[in-house]
Amino acid sequence: MSQVLSEETHRNMLARIPHCTGREVSDWLRTVEEEGPSLFRFEEKVSWLRHEYDLAYGHAKAIVHEYDLRRAARNLR
Repeated sequence: MSQVLSEETHRNMLARIPHCTGREVSDWLRTVEEEGPSLFRFEEKVSWLRHEYDLAYGHAKAIVHEYDLRRAARNLR
């Protein structure tokens, strides 16, 4: 499962992603959904994003955490 220090830290990191990466968070979430390999573990997804797209660890972690949160919310409906 996703591991982020706090909700505030997560939100702050998400807010900085467009400026630091040049892509919107929604674009990154789509990338994880459509292009990501079928990895199950949180850290495997983070590692894939970091190496495939040269992202900082914190940014990759925030993207995967947000992806997991949204996927879980979809599954609850």
